[in-house]
Amino acid sequence: MDTNLVSREDYISNLPESIIETILTKLPLRDVVRTSVLSSKWRYTWTTLTELRFDDDCCISDTHHRALPEIGLVKFVNQFLLLHNGPITRFTLSSEYLERCPYVDQWLLFLSRKDVQELSFGLAETEWFKAPSCLFSCKKLISLELVRCELDPPLHFKGFPNLKRLNLQQVSIDPDAVETLISSCTLLESLTLSYFEGAKLTVRAPNLTYLMLEGYFQDICLENTPMLVVVSIAMYMAEAYQSSSCNFDKVLGGVPSIQRLTGHSYFTKYMSVGNTLGEIHPTYRQLKIIDLYQVSFDDMTEIMVILRLILSAPNLQTIQIEGSSWSTDPLDLDFWDKECPRDATFEQLKVVKLTQISGLPHEMRFIEFLLGNSPVLEVMDVTKNVYETDEYEDMFMKILAFERASDDVEFIFAEDQV
Repeated sequence: MDTNLVSREDYISNLPESIIETILTKLPLRDVVRTSVLSSKWRYTWTTLTELRFDDDCCISDTHHRALPEIGLVKFVNQFLLLHNGPITRFTLSSEYLERCPYVDQWLLFLSRKDVQELSFGLAETEWFKAPSCLFSCKKLISLELVRCELDPPLHFKGFPNLKRLNLQQVSIDPDAVETLISSCTLLESLTLSYFEGAKLTVRAPNLTYLMLEGYFQDICLENTPMLVVVSIAMYMAEAYQSSSCNFDKVLGGVPSIQRLTGHSYFTKYMSVGNTLGEIHPTYRQLKIIDLYQVSFDDMTEIMVILRLILSAPNLQTIQIEGSSWSTDPLDLDFWDKECPRDATFEQLKVVKLTQISGLPHEMRFIEFLLGNSPVLEVMDVTKNVYETDEYEDMFMKILAFERASDDVEFIFAEDQV
């Protein structure tokens, strides 16, 4: 025997269990299964993983025939779950191939018995699946994400007692049922509802800190949401918004802790219904960022919404507004001299970014108002509407001539590109 030969140590087999598990969680599940050949210690470790993510990479195929990768994924998931041993805390299924199949119900039933805590399901874009009743027995759920799903909570359902994150995208659910679902999950901190249609929605969630709504909402009311920090709402016009009360108050009347507000599409139009400037109070002391899109400076009621927001936020730091104005015959132009509070001061405002600006009178007066009342303003960024045919240099020269409260403001002018 050659005494100079040193036996090679099996480093792979001697790795601590915690290190092996960490390595496995970083790999795609298809490769995780293959690690069973590395050593006897690794052979069954993958069967005890607590976090599972199944996607189309689990069934790589060279064929363009849709059915083959779908069959491959179903077979892979079935075999994996059959051999799995122990709890599953996180389960994700995301596939562009997988269409409605009976196995989805079986998988969810399996997971309901594994005390799953984080669940995410999304099938092919052309397919919706109906969530089975066993989903509502997953009492340990902390996070739930469903994409393209029909959701029908049973009448006896009392909510998910531990749920903190709820994300429903293209989910068909009765408006009353979704309100009950939200209010019954008393620990809910993050709520996302995307592609909802025709719903009058009231959100009651005392621990909610993040809210994102997108869809054809007819009406939105935020009640008992004192902890909300981030609010993002995109409202698409399904019909003319009508209300016997002030929409501004219904949406923002109960969110004193808000720090960031984002409004898309017809959000400012909706907020303008029933709104008046009235007596302004520093309601939103923590509001730092306002992002508004498709704002019509032709409509004085939308301008009033913007003014009420910024005048109620004494610590506002950033404003970003995308315009959507076309009229050349402005109305109520005397508002800026007669009714607008010229003595207002935005003590913390540092950045103003305006896009799709056409240089129309109300737009220019708004810019003048901000420049004249923002003593610490650092950036005034204005981008001209690409469809505006007039020379944009004239608009920018007028802006430069406005009186400004800040000596340090930097002007950035640009023209939108198609």
